[in-house]
Amino acid sequence: MSDERPRRDWRDTLRDATDLALLGFALVLAALPLLTLAPAVAAASAAVHDRATRGGWPAPRTTLSRFGRALPAGLAVSLAALAVAAALGADLAALAAGRVPGGAPALALTVVVTAALTGYAGLVVVEVGRAGGRGWREAARAAARTATRQPGTWAATSGVCAVAGLLGVLVTPVAAPILAGYALAALHAVAARRPVARTEAS
Repeated sequence: MSDERPRRDWRDTLRDATDLALLGFALVLAALPLLTLAPAVAAASAAVHDRATRGGWPAPRTTLSRFGRALPAGLAVSLAALAVAAALGADLAALAAGRVPGGAPALALTVVVTAALTGYAGLVVVEVGRAGGRGWREAARAAARTATRQPGTWAATSGVCAVAGLLGVLVTPVAAPILAGYALAALHAVAARRPVARTEAS
């Protein structure tokens, strides 16, 4: 009797694409109040991790439970992330418009720093997903270890975030949630090539 796994066909690929699109829409809807951004991302990341490691999506009740558990700490994380994003966005806009000195070199440096920070944030999101949507502090520490010991993985997640950001500007707003689901899956796929052990959050 053969132990070979059945080959995937186009229907499996289409099903995965549809599932990721639905996950992206759910993520965006849950994040609409803005302060629920981090809990929504944490729950979605945990769902993607389950799909990648267990071969199936978690039950909706599980995802909702994870979202609820992530709310207390996630509100502060959302506020911090939004503040950093606003500051970086303002700097980039000012440099691009020539309202502040520095010119092209300063703009290029700011773009690199922004890409590096978003790549690090992507690593944190993956680590939170691996812990079931909890443990932001430990996820930040684990992501820092990954960035230090595996700079190639950090560069890859930065690339994923940069491409996702560029596509987010180019696509129509209705397609942005679909992009969110795909970007989250891409982050997990990149990080899974060089997994890093971490302590599960209690």
